[in-house]
Amino acid sequence: MRLPLRLAGVALLGLLASACQSRSPETTGSIGGFSLKNFGRAPDRNVVSLGDVDALGQKYNADQNDVGLALRYAQALRATNQKPQAVAVLQQTALRNPKNSAVLAAYGKVLGEVGRFTEAAEVLQNAHTPARPDWRVLSAQGAVADQMGDHARAQGFYEAALKIQPNDPTVLSNLGLSFALAKQLDQAEAVMRVAVAQPRADARVRQNLALVLGLRGKIAEAEEVTRGDLSPEDAAANAASLRAMSAPVRQPRAAKYPGRSPAGEFPPG
Repeated sequence: MRLPLRLAGVALLGLLASACQSRSPETTGSIGGFSLKNFGRAPDRNVVSLGDVDALGQKYNADQNDVGLALRYAQALRATNQKPQAVAVLQQTALRNPKNSAVLAAYGKVLGEVGRFTEAAEVLQNAHTPARPDWRVLSAQGAVADQMGDHARAQGFYEAALKIQPNDPTVLSNLGLSFALAKQLDQAEAVMRVAVAQPRADARVRQNLALVLGLRGKIAEAEEVTRGDLSPEDAAANAASLRAMSAPVRQPRAAKYPGRSPAGEFPPG
């Protein structure tokens, strides 16, 4: 069964792009620009109101040299989808504190969230040192590398993160999605199954497994995974989307190239 690479790629890249949205780009997140509802999305236990953001903004404007306050304000802006404003806050904070690893990590992650991947990669590279690597930053670097299409490099970052934080479900989930983007679906499924088996695996990790299962054509199992975390309405919508994803793709010219997958498709999985 063949799945269109462009469609699946949009879904998976959306996961990695949104990995930066729910918490930070070292963790998996929801799909952007695709019709699957709530894939990779965990319940938000840290809801931030606009009133909270305004209060933090007033405190920040009164004292922009308070690094902790700037980080909290930027996080609140991110949580309320005001990412360009978060970039501006963290840019100024990074200029004032060019060697503060926490500031650089937060700044690099938010740059990734807004699609400034080259800048994000440069900033994240300076957010830790080879002597004292930060597994969260390594995973964020992996997410950025995946967004830039360098999946082999991304997988190296995830594997380095796992050496520091073994069996972390969010890093494993990102690694599995990276394998899927690289069209290595056997490895993607195997890694995702390890991820969901971890005690701290949450709804996002399970939904990412469901997506990979859908790409493999294992629709019934994918549907079963989605039901545990979603409302009946969202589960039904996801099931329909998964079935649509796994429908055979017609390629009238494929017969001209026997034994070769048409460009833009996954080979049989």
